[in-house]
Amino acid sequence: MTVPPSQAWTLERNDRRLHFASGPAATMFAESGAFRVRPHRHPAWKIVLALGGGVEVGYGGNRTVAAVGVIVPPQLAHTCAVSSAYVALFLDPWELALGTDPTGLDEHATHRVLAALDHPGPGADLDAARAELTALAKAGAPLDARVAHAVREITRPGSTATIGAVAAQVGLSQPRLRTLVRDWVGIPLPRLRLWARLRTALTELPAESAAAAAAFAGFADQAHLTRTARTLAGRTPSEILRPGTPGPPASGAIPGRRDQT
Repeated sequence: MTVPPSQAWTLERNDRRLHFASGPAATMFAESGAFRVRPHRHPAWKIVLALGGGVEVGYGGNRTVAAVGVIVPPQLAHTCAVSSAYVALFLDPWELALGTDPTGLDEHATHRVLAALDHPGPGADLDAARAELTALAKAGAPLDARVAHAVREITRPGSTATIGAVAAQVGLSQPRLRTLVRDWVGIPLPRLRLWARLRTALTELPAESAAAAAAFAGFADQAHLTRTARTLAGRTPSEILRPGTPGPPASGAIPGRRDQT
């Protein structure tokens, strides 16, 4: 049975269709054309699946991974280009237990995830896609109960809880909680909160203005939202809603081939 995401929208503009969906299992962004994105670093697993073309991820200077699908680990500074329509899925950083480099997916693995997703629209089955990804890759270890509570409270939509207050709830000092979260998740709590707020802001687009979405999600102002989106997603809200000129992977790497120098 398809489990609909908590928030979803579809936008058609300039002969391109955008789909966004977000729920407890994952966040999805799909686009009906090719794209390139500037260097960025997100605190989540990103899985980019090409629909008929290839994906190229550049990182670490001149290293690249090119395949039909690519899994990008959290906190890795990288560029990304897709030569066709695509689906991008984002999973929480504790969901998978792969390495620190991007991992290529072949056509069979990519098809399995896309089949589990069912279709890249508002009715996408994010739970099934996450289950398929954790079956393909090694699932992450369950979080320490105190860490799980802290992350849940800090990233809950509309939450105004301070790290100090959450630390008190789990019987820890604020410095000890921060250290525990870094040890278990690898990402500071403030950055996880920013990522959660960015997802919340995106759920309000395109129905609301960027300023209204920023206020709804808890950003200081629209400029704060724009800076966060550029840093964590590589594209600002206006760029997401107004797709730029698409193009193939810059190096012309062959999909399915992994080149590292």
